[in-house]
Amino acid sequence: MTKARLELLQRMPIFGGIRDDTLEFLLDQSPIISASKGNFFFHEKDKGASMYVLEEGKVAILKTWKGHDYLLSYLEKGDCFGEMELIDLCPRSASVLAVEDCRAIEMSSTALYKVYKSDPEQFAMIHMNMGREVSRRLRKSDEQLFQAKVEANIIAGDFTRLRQDATSRTS
Repeated sequence: MTKARLELLQRMPIFGGIRDDTLEFLLDQSPIISASKGNFFFHEKDKGASMYVLEEGKVAILKTWKGHDYLLSYLEKGDCFGEMELIDLCPRSASVLAVEDCRAIEMSSTALYKVYKSDPEQFAMIHMNMGREVSRRLRKSDEQLFQAKVEANIIAGDFTRLRQDATSRTS
């Protein structure tokens, strides 16, 4: 385990407030996975049991609709992906494609369970941090969806009607 990996985790919101010994334990349990440019870490709807911390490279997060892949976002060094599956136990919600040669730390649910068994408080903090990160991403997605609807003039009529209904009830 390198000091650089420990420092990478310490800078991430998901591991904010987590003790060094817990992070070192997780790193000891976590293999390093490589993906060459053009290869996938995983595909949408795959069953998974790990999250990944991108140590090197850049990935594209893709969603498939009607047989076509659509770009949701890019992630780079220090970003993580796959954590949703560890929270909701559902299949992968998107595909992750290496757009550059990548190296990532794979943290399994088994490794996190070992943290739970040895230190429930640290485990709870990691999960609370994951929840916060997922919530931040959801807020960003909600705002992007809202902006897209406004720009497409989809909600303008509905909003106006709702305001008129509210005004007529108070009159």
